[in-house]
Parts: sequence; structure tokens; C-alpha cells
Amino acid sequence: MSGSGFAGRFGFSRRGWRSLLQFFTLFSLCIALIVGCGGALDTEQPASPAASGEAGSSRITMGTTQKVETLDPADAYTIFTGILLYNMGDRLYTYEPGTTDLVPQLATEMPTVSDDGLTYTIPLREGVTLHDGTAFNAEVMKFSIDRFIQNGGGPAFLLGDVVNSVEASGEYELTITLKAEFAGFPALLSFWGVTPVPPDAYEIGEGSFKPDSFIGTGPYKLASLNADSIKLDVNEDYWGEPPANQGIDIQIYASPANLYNTFRTSGLDIAYQTLDPDQIASLQREEESGGWEVIEAGTNVINYMTLNQKIEPTSDLNVRKAIAAMIDRNLINERVFQGNAEPLYSMIPTSFEIYKPVFEQAYGDGDFNKARAFLEEAGYSESNPLNLEIWYPSASTERSIIANTLKESIEQGLPGLVTVAVNSAERATLSEGVDTGLYETVLLNWYPDFYDPDNFTQPFFSCDQGSPETLCEKGASQGNGSFYYSQKANDLITQERAEQDPAARDAVFTELQDLSAEDVPYIPLWQNKDYVFVQDGIENVSIEPTQQFLLWQISK
Repeated sequence: MSGSGFAGRFGFSRRGWRSLLQFFTLFSLCIALIVGCGGALDTEQPASPAASGEAGSSRITMGTTQKVETLDPADAYTIFTGILLYNMGDRLYTYEPGTTDLVPQLATEMPTVSDDGLTYTIPLREGVTLHDGTAFNAEVMKFSIDRFIQNGGGPAFLLGDVVNSVEASGEYELTITLKAEFAGFPALLSFWGVTPVPPDAYEIGEGSFKPDSFIGTGPYKLASLNADSIKLDVNEDYWGEPPANQGIDIQIYASPANLYNTFRTSGLDIAYQTLDPDQIASLQREEESGGWEVIEAGTNVINYMTLNQKIEPTSDLNVRKAIAAMIDRNLINERVFQGNAEPLYSMIPTSFEIYKPVFEQAYGDGDFNKARAFLEEAGYSESNPLNLEIWYPSASTERSIIANTLKESIEQGLPGLVTVAVNSAERATLSEGVDTGLYETVLLNWYPDFYDPDNFTQPFFSCDQGSPETLCEKGASQGNGSFYYSQKANDLITQERAEQDPAARDAVFTELQDLSAEDVPYIPLWQNKDYVFVQDGIENVSIEPTQQFLLWQISK
């Protein structure tokens, strides 16, 4: 999990590639993206599940535009598949509903950590069975973690970079030894893919996956999976609290318009991911008269601009500071998102108490006087203007609008001093160019793999190989296109990973935020808001602070 620039299939670090992949998979509020790697859905929609359901049933009908790429926990790496796995499987640790408090789930206690910080001993719950009747124990959990790492799926590096060995040290005791200290490791064990699967039904082997089925320990069983629908039935043998409904019927729609129209005409109990801003605004306006509720939640998705320090002009710190001062986040929020986003001033999102708005404090929003001073310090003037390029993935209409909004704002605010060129590239081409340092700036986003500030710092600021002269040659910052190298940042990341005292660890994250504003390898831009639309009579619907959606709490 070192974010070490591990080259993926597209010549881009897995972490960096995932940032681009999120354009097509995560919480987009502005565009009608169809997510996943499968073929396009038929535009002809089947009957809505609500329309075809049995009268009086407490099954919940939900609509989405998200697609299911795979349900294999060793390979699933999109948010919607993660939500499904979260509801069909359990993990060693989870979060107390409605909070960010990490608590045991299939573990019975928090881990015992050795004095050197490398060995985690975890007692396991007894009396748990998987959906196929397999008894859960330490051997099953060891098999599942080994498979997660060794099969080489999209998220394999999360544990593969961290874990040295996994042992069943007792029938109901697991011992995990790490390669290096990592205080955030228990949070990583809450990742949706770190869930037990039966050894008789799954196998360990690189590329050996079961995308169309799932057997786990959770409150729901997979009843059916099709290109346009998913059916979850209640696991009658679940060890924990049973679901408050009789099951979940999910309809996958080809477009936000179809999802919007079906929900608006009461064809669904719940609509979730993804409607465009006009549709969201319409449902908000008609909430009282329409017979539905609009539930708003923040997200942990961060949207940012990466600045390449390998090439001019962004190799100049004053130019990077000037760009930071030019950015008007409030303009982006109002013009592009109609107020349905949140300005972001740190790479650590606002959901963490340690969030510090360092970019607001240092650069403000659209402060063109400050930007002009930085540019003059860098040697730019009306006779020697700055020519700046902003790149984005060509399939992202949202980022096209944002890039052109920035262009207009900057050129109006600094006429004759800055000229902005907006460019786009197909995502595979863009990912290769980010990895090799081709672009000055690129608009990207990031969704955390687990809920810990480390997942917003280490993947961006660490570098495994480099120097102040060469910048980052191999590591996370190289994979994210900034090529940032800072020995201080590396030392701080090592320090926070080794620090078991929460207050002392928080202080390190504060230092990292301050350093990010001083060196400006990235500019945080905004966080989206997440929305769930719920018909009257449907209760206990909410998005967790960790961005999970607990389907088993919903009642009708």
C-alpha cells in the first residue's frame, strides 16, 4: 500500500490509474456516466422492480446507473460493487453505524499489536457460517486474505504492499505480520474486499476470479445478477442482527433520465447514483409536494489538480503558488454544481477532524492580486505572459466544464498576463502521459480505499526513489503526475504510520497539510455531495460517514 508507482496494465500506478478510473465510477454529480467494464446496457428498460413486486412485500426496490463489473472481493474496485460486497459480506472490522468509530465485526476485539508495531494478533468470532454452510474460522480468513493478495486483482496492492505474512495461530485467532509499521492497518481491514470466502468454492491463483457470484457471511445472499438487475435475498442464518426488510431488488438504468423518471413516477423506493444537477435540483424543489425525501450527505471523494514539477512552467514554485491563488472554488461550485459541492482546501477531506483549510489560508479563492505577485516573482509580465495548460479526460463532460470555467475566470482576472489552453485526451493516453510527466496540470479525483488520513497523504506525497534534483523517479507522487519529492514528507509519512498515539499522529497530519500548501504539488478543488432519493414510507435510509450504504437498515 505504499503507493509506490507500481505499474499497472496501462503503464500507470495502480493508485494513479484508480484516480482516473474514478471519473467513470464514482459519485459524479454533473454527467451521465455509465460505469464499469461490461458492454453498454440496452436502452430499452424492463419493468421497474416496484411495478413488478408483490403487494405488501417489504422488499426494497432501488434504482441506479452504476454497473457491476465483478463481485469477486479480490478484484472488485468500484464503489457500487463495494457497496454490494459490504452488504453481502463481513469484515474483520467495520464502523459503528452513523459514526467513524472502528469496531470489531468478525474479530471480537481490536488487535493486539506487538512492541515493534509489526505483528497484529486478532481474535475471531465463533459460530459464524458462510452462505454455503462453510464454518468461518482462522483458516478461512487466512485463505481469503492470501487470495486477495496473490490473485493480483485491482485492489491486491492494498494488502500486498503492507502484509508480510498471515497465519492461523489458533482455530479462532489470526496473526498478521506487516512489512513495516502502519498504525492505520485496522482501518484497512475494513475494506470491502477483505471479507471471507469459502476455500472450496474459490481458489488461489493469479487471475482466478469469480465475477458473477459471491459467497460470504453477510446479512444478504446474492440471489441473481444480470446486466440490468441485481437481487439480494436475506441470509436467514446470519449471525448478527437480521435485515429490517425482506430483500433488495436493484434495477440498473442506462441513463440518469430513466432513473429520474422512474423514481419520480413512484416506480422505485430509492434512487441512488447518479442524477445530474438539474434533476437533483428538481427533486429538491418538489420534495414536499412530490411525496419523497432528498437525503444529502458529504463524500470523501476529493477532486484536485496535479501540478507536474518536472516540466516548465509548473516546475517553478511561484508559478504553482500563483495557480493556487487563481483557483476560484466558489465559482466552480455555483457555476458547475449549482451549489451541490463543497470547496476543498486540503488533500485531507473535511470529514476528518484534522482537516485544515491550508490553501484557503495561504491563497484564498480567485485572489488575482496575490497570483500576479507570484507570477511577477517568477519573471512573468504582460510582455512575457504565462501560457498554462489544463488537461482532463476527454470522456468527462464535468471536467471539461470546470477546465473552461477556470480558463475564463483566470484570463478575465489576469488579462494579458495568463493564457490558458484547455486540452483533453482519451483516458488510457492521459494515464500514460501523467505517468511519464507529459502534462503540466491535470484535473483528477480520488476516492479512499479505507477511512484513514493516511489514504489521503501517502498516495500523494510519498516517494520511494528520488532526490531533490531528480524529483520522484519511482513512487506514489510519480504515479500521480506531480513527481513531488520531499524528504520531509517521506519522514512525516513514516512517522505517522509508526505512531500509535492518535493525538501525536494527528499532529503529523497537520504538518503534512501545511507542507502541501508550502510546496503545492497538488491543488485541492472540491468535494462532491452524495444524494439518496427516498419515497415516503421508506425508513432508515442514510449514507454513512465512511460513504457506505447499509441496505440492511432500510425498512418499509
